[in-house]
Amino acid sequence: MKYNPKVNEEIARLPGFTGLHPPQPEGLIQGALELMYGLEGYLSEISGMDAVTLQPSAGAHGELCALLMIAEYFREKGSPRKKVIIPDTAHGTNPASAHLAGFKVVTVKSGKEGVLTASAVKEVMDDEVAALMLTNPNTLGLFEEEIKTIAELVHGVGGLLYYDGANLNAIMGVVRPGDMGFDVLHINLHKTFAGPHGGGGPGSGPVGVKKFLKEFLPVPTIAKRNDSFSLNYDLPRSIGKLKAFYGNFSVLVRAYAYILSMGDSLKQASMDAVLSANYIKSKLEKEFDVPYSQTCMHEFVICGDRQKAKGASTLNMAKRLIDLGYHPPTVYFPLVVHEAMMIEPTETESKETLDAFIEAMFQINREIENDIEKVTSAPQHAPIGKVDEVAAARKPNFRWRP
Repeated sequence: MKYNPKVNEEIARLPGFTGLHPPQPEGLIQGALELMYGLEGYLSEISGMDAVTLQPSAGAHGELCALLMIAEYFREKGSPRKKVIIPDTAHGTNPASAHLAGFKVVTVKSGKEGVLTASAVKEVMDDEVAALMLTNPNTLGLFEEEIKTIAELVHGVGGLLYYDGANLNAIMGVVRPGDMGFDVLHINLHKTFAGPHGGGGPGSGPVGVKKFLKEFLPVPTIAKRNDSFSLNYDLPRSIGKLKAFYGNFSVLVRAYAYILSMGDSLKQASMDAVLSANYIKSKLEKEFDVPYSQTCMHEFVICGDRQKAKGASTLNMAKRLIDLGYHPPTVYFPLVVHEAMMIEPTETESKETLDAFIEAMFQINREIENDIEKVTSAPQHAPIGKVDEVAAARKPNFRWRP
């Protein structure tokens, strides 16, 4: 999903950063505050927002932060709203976060091309809608082409447009969510901005807002006066504090270093990600079913129904990839595609690596035809072999290992 340069790891481990203690006086943490202030500015510019909080410690945490601000915004207006509209291609955290924030979730189906249609959105719009949550490009790797019209529909009933920034990696430096009509968003620093992604964290999900939502940001915000930086708790309408101290600071350091080192090349990273995904798609669609054939963004989804009919599921194919030296892609998501496998190449991979992955997928397809046991019994060369997922789910065997 994103290359994690070693230099970022080295910078994050500098004693001046790792030696800080969170309760230190502001006068002794000016460097850290300056870094965070600068990062907020960069993220605001990249996303097209007016202000950013760095507190949320994950994408879902950022979603909750944004939704709590949206709820508070409508309470302050004296017109609390009940509904959040979410497409069927959304990440599962979207409805979970909306429910946790006290909203009723209304699902809207995407069209036959895999994207939302303005007509479908119009049908669910009323004066109880607080927000529409949208990932753009969506989880199928498709750009929501009617986004400007959709934004007008949401704003037309007084609602807000929320951007799930999990796929910002596809458009970073090319187009800004704030210019599409989005009012609030979260960004996954642990994905788009080169922090390690996976293994449960640490993550970071900063939230950006347009000016009219700024007063609801969690406290403290970072203020600059002359050449001095401080933590500002004087926000009477704030939703409060979401994270102890300053968020996951080491992830913020990595993101800041990545942005400084990349500069204008952030745009090239996005363009390379899109190019790589379309290159793989153009090759794989010769032997695999690609339900949405239009040009994709940074990722695309194949359907494994044809292979499953021959006896090998998408999960089998993913495990066979382990034997062939590849970390398996996301499988069985998004839910709108049967036997889904989502392929999202890192933008830094060479053409040789992309070609080798393509050949590995073709090899698996040949094995399904001629030697299916190699696929259905995979992985053969991992520390743990094939496991019985059904038995593990129904009869978990928990052990305490001191």
